Amino acid sequence: MRTNRSPTTRWIFHTTMSLALGVGGAATWPARAADVISDWDAKASAVASPAALGQRELAIVDLAMFDAVNSIVGRYPPYVTKDADAGQASPEAAAASAAATAFAKLQPQRASEIQTWLEDYLKGVTGEPSTVAKGRQLGERVGLRVYESRASDGATNPDPYRPRTEAGVYVPTAVMVCPTWPTLKPFVLERPDQFRPGPPVALASKEWARDYNEIKAYGSRDSAQRTPEQTTTAKFWLMTGPQAYHPIARQLITARHLDLVDSARFMAMYAVALTDAYIAVFDAKYHYNFWRPVTAIRNGDIDRNPDTERDPTWEPLGSTPVHPEYPCAHCILSGAAAAVIASTGGLGELHEFTLTSSTANSVTHRWSDLESFTSEVANARIWAGFHYRSSTQVGTAQGQEVGRYVVTHFAQPAKPH
Repeated sequence: MRTNRSPTTRWIFHTTMSLALGVGGAATWPARAADVISDWDAKASAVASPAALGQRELAIVDLAMFDAVNSIVGRYPPYVTKDADAGQASPEAAAASAAATAFAKLQPQRASEIQTWLEDYLKGVTGEPSTVAKGRQLGERVGLRVYESRASDGATNPDPYRPRTEAGVYVPTAVMVCPTWPTLKPFVLERPDQFRPGPPVALASKEWARDYNEIKAYGSRDSAQRTPEQTTTAKFWLMTGPQAYHPIARQLITARHLDLVDSARFMAMYAVALTDAYIAVFDAKYHYNFWRPVTAIRNGDIDRNPDTERDPTWEPLGSTPVHPEYPCAHCILSGAAAAVIASTGGLGELHEFTLTSSTANSVTHRWSDLESFTSEVANARIWAGFHYRSSTQVGTAQGQEVGRYVVTHFAQPAKPH
């Protein structure tokens, strides 16, 4: 892995980073990066909701584009719908319109802004005005249907998490992240607990002591063991949601020279795998309700392990996410992303893929293989003080299972008779 301080210019994401950080005024989008799929995935990624909710938004947007383009081309089974009135419609206009329609429903506060994006985008679409207009109408219908298929899935329902406490005893009062997701209907998985791992390591075990002492030394705010490069890597992976993973898929689309419908299918498959990975990991997290390092280390005297010494003032490098520890969410996401890529042809002509962080002063990291990528994510969550080593290993493996399952079950071509 190499780093530098200059933002890469390989993809549209970096030119819109100011929007992702909430800086600046109205959106001004650069020229097309590769195709309409990459362009609109980048637009939505830059302003999506945080973390898992943003990833769900991108799954819906990318699925809308896939069903819109596939309605015209007809190469694959639809995910939600195949519009019957698709003849003579512009696929590019249909994809853009479907993305805009779905995203405007997901973020109604941006509806007028998204409408402006669409109007500007359609000005650059080639073709007869009638085919562009028909594509736009097709996209509106498909985008609405795909949105409606997930509108009542419970992703934003009220927080039902019940803290474990005793009468009269104070506990932290933060609202939990995604506490309803263990009951969400997955996009492709059969059920949220389909790949639920076994329980965390036993507190009396040598493995627990190893995990505890590693993160205590390397994940603390003022660690003397963590190197400056490790600190930068930990901060690099404080970014969450589609901004952290979708730029990689867009690079694959360009490197593989995919046509429009295959671009749409790959991006939708990738987005769905990451969203189902979130559902799967929150199922496990809230099932096991395992303590975070900041809690464990400040209570090291009650785990009945003689090799874990309590530190009453220990703090992690970053702000601990507000959901249970086990397993590692970033690890399941990187594992799912890597599995989708590996199961659909690997890196191929892409000798190196890159990512620029919005949480580490625009540092760019580069990888030449998928294992280095997933290993870095796992290490980063230890160095940030968030996850134990065993949790990162379980999370990565769980993500790979999710990714492989999605690849073999999403919009498969019909078998010849």
